[in-house]
Amino acid sequence: MIQRIVTGVLALALFMFFLFLGHIWFAMFMLLLSLIGYFEYVRITQNKVRQFSSVLGFVFVIYLVLPWSEMGITLFDSLALYTVIWGMLLMFLLASVFSKNKQDIKKISLLFLGAIYIGFGFHYMALTLFIEDGLFWALFIFISIWLTDAGAYFSGLAFGKHPLWPSISPKKTIEGSIGGILITLTAAIIFSILSPDLLELKQGIILAIVISIFSQLGDLIQSAYKRVYDVKDSGTILPGHGGILDRCDSWIIVFPLLHLFHIL
Repeated sequence: MIQRIVTGVLALALFMFFLFLGHIWFAMFMLLLSLIGYFEYVRITQNKVRQFSSVLGFVFVIYLVLPWSEMGITLFDSLALYTVIWGMLLMFLLASVFSKNKQDIKKISLLFLGAIYIGFGFHYMALTLFIEDGLFWALFIFISIWLTDAGAYFSGLAFGKHPLWPSISPKKTIEGSIGGILITLTAAIIFSILSPDLLELKQGIILAIVISIFSQLGDLIQSAYKRVYDVKDSGTILPGHGGILDRCDSWIIVFPLLHLFHIL
């Protein structure tokens, strides 16, 4: 627990440093995290990091993560996103042909899926700082996710009796899940009191519930695919916490959801 707390404090300090630097600095930090996350994903799915389809995946992640136009780079503006996605899909599929199925369709499909999953997730984290009052919204979302995680963990320890989803994550409980939602609701109420011009109470409550529920679903998603490969942690870069994907599994789901469905 001491190692977990020390690592958490240091990681949080570094994260906040880049968050408050803002915009391009934070986007580049998100890119770094996404590349480490994709590296972990490649290893989890038992692919080789240096094979062509994996390298292609890293390139795809870079393209997806960075908010190019907001950074003043118009290089990709003329390319529609679906055109790039289809082009990358073609490249991945051709990798199976030119490798004579040494890179088979199953593993290539996982690499393509991982690039979309991680690339879109970190893209919308980076993009958040470029929207109006982006720092406020980024803080609200990240704090809500962290409180959901902490609230669920400690509520589960104190009151947990009924398993939430034992076939996927045996230690998670219904009581812990509810505790995570309640503490996130409390935080949303505080945010709305401190900044009523940015976050109305009703909006804060809706956001807190959506963030907390999908934050926990993001956690379960990663637990599900790690269980397939019998992996406990995605990596070892964060002692006591595991890998980047272990810490960012909820972020990857929540941020695209809030942006794409215009919930913010």
